[in-house]
Amino acid sequence: MQRPWYQQFWPWFLIVLPLCAVAASLYTFHLASSGADSMVVDDYYKKGRAINKDISELKKAVDLKLIAELRYQNDELILKIEGRHNKGEAVRMDFNHPTLAKQDQKILMTSDANGVYRARLDQPLMKGQWNLRIEAFDGNWRMQKRISLPIADRLLIRAGG
Repeated sequence: MQRPWYQQFWPWFLIVLPLCAVAASLYTFHLASSGADSMVVDDYYKKGRAINKDISELKKAVDLKLIAELRYQNDELILKIEGRHNKGEAVRMDFNHPTLAKQDQKILMTSDANGVYRARLDQPLMKGQWNLRIEAFDGNWRMQKRISLPIADRLLIRAGG
C-alpha cells in the first residue's frame, strides 16, 4: 500500500520552495517600506534653488577676495579672515565629517579687537578628512574646503580655490 501524499518528501519539498520565496519577498517589502530614503527630496525645486543660492554665496566670497587662515591646536580653533568683509562680524564654522555625522560640529565665532576669531571645542576633532564651511552669520558669503586634520601649522583657505 502506498503512503498518503502528506507523508511523502517531494510534495513538501515542492511546497516549501515557493513559501520561502513568498516569505523573502514579504521581508524585502517590509525593509523597503519601513525606512525612508533620505536621498529623495520631496521638494526638488526648492532644493535646486538652494543650490543656486549656495553658488552665489561662494561667488560673493570670491568677489570679496576672502582668505582665511585656520589654526587648530590644543582643541582651540584660531581663525583670521582677510578681505573686504565686515570686520568684526560673527561667522559660522561647520566641520562635517564625510561618513560620521555624529562627529559634526557647528561653531559660532565672534572676533576679538584684533579681528581674530577663537573658539574652544567641547570635543576634539578626529584625525582625517573633514568638509569645512566658513560663512558669514547673515549668510552673505561662504567659503568651503575639504581639509585633513591634524593641521601642522596653519591652513590657508582661499575663496573659490
